[in-house]
Amino acid sequence: MRPTTEAPGNSPPACVDEVEPGAVPAAPVFGILFALSFAHLVNDTLQSLIPAIYPILKTELRLDYSHIGLITLTNQLTASLLQPFVGAFTDKHPQPFSLALGMASTLAGLVLLSIAPNLTLVLVAVAFVGIGSSVFHPEASRVAHLSSGGRFGFAQSVFQVGGNAGSSLGPLLAAAIVVYRGQKSVIWFSLLALVGIIVLTRIGVWYRNHLAHHHAAKRHAVLHRETGLTRRRVLFSLGILIMLVFSKYFYLASMSSYYTFFLIQKFSLSVRDAQLHLFIFLAAIAAGTFLGGPVGDRIGRKAVIWVSILGVAPFALALPYANLFWCAVLSAIIGLILASAFSAILVYSQELIPGKVGTMSGLFFGLAFGLGGIGSAVLGAMADRHGIPFVFQVCSYLPLIGLLTALLPNLGTPRRTTV
Repeated sequence: MRPTTEAPGNSPPACVDEVEPGAVPAAPVFGILFALSFAHLVNDTLQSLIPAIYPILKTELRLDYSHIGLITLTNQLTASLLQPFVGAFTDKHPQPFSLALGMASTLAGLVLLSIAPNLTLVLVAVAFVGIGSSVFHPEASRVAHLSSGGRFGFAQSVFQVGGNAGSSLGPLLAAAIVVYRGQKSVIWFSLLALVGIIVLTRIGVWYRNHLAHHHAAKRHAVLHRETGLTRRRVLFSLGILIMLVFSKYFYLASMSSYYTFFLIQKFSLSVRDAQLHLFIFLAAIAAGTFLGGPVGDRIGRKAVIWVSILGVAPFALALPYANLFWCAVLSAIIGLILASAFSAILVYSQELIPGKVGTMSGLFFGLAFGLGGIGSAVLGAMADRHGIPFVFQVCSYLPLIGLLTALLPNLGTPRRTTV
């Protein structure tokens, strides 16, 4: 069905394309995808603000590295534990306006974080922010799938690129605002959360109007995209994907939580300059995110997973021993290559178990956050005991886990369907 425009007075905002309620889009609904990408940018900007202000919190609240790891663990676990349950529930009972409610939880967390006088309240604040993200991702990923027009990898990459752009903006905004004005200036970011609530409410209206075909399209996906794999092989393949996600997000935990400390300690950089180097890494992730989905649509997800995880290994192994210039170059290369992994893994899992878009989205987004949080806590304790340089030397071997990709079945390039 071609996208159509409603009569004046009943039309949604210009940024949201419209198709007839209940119709399956025959092509990507770009207005929805771009609005979702923007909402993902807002969500992940606010999420990435937390690790970006670690040096400020460490100084003002007199924390040590173990406390920093605990903050990340609290944030990431609350951002992960609910996601599989949210995804499984919304596979059966979609909740269009839960997107805006999730952003409201993030807003509450930011307000509390700006005034938290001790570690306990900081933990409560970051838990609220994590819950908001946990509610956001499964349903937002489903809307991206629904509006993809069958180009699932492309839609997931558009959605993801907003999130990764937001992850890179957090440290930049922290360097520009929080470093100079202190913890209380976090309150200004609540305005960004308000904008996100408005955008997600309008997306929720579109989503609600297109739920009529949801169950029929889900049955269509199951009938036309059977993999032919046994249940045991499917579970084994999911285990391999989980190991690959572990590799990616433990490595990302070392970079997002401790890269600034590594640079400050090794090269005597200021907090501001170290955060700018973190921005280079995160901006490279944002730039590389878009590649994995469209390429995977053409050549298959497995090939993309091979390159995006194992291909990082030589650069990761060199990073701990490089000078400042080459640290910047290597971190950008690592971010660019590693970025495509998650979109490919997520869509591969959705093809592996057809008709369970929400469940797979919730599971793998949840794993991404949870493993990142556990990794940050473990690496924080390791840093307290052995030092930051040792952490980066150990983590440089993690991309070699990408060799396990050889054990994944070849699913090929799927037929275009919508769910």
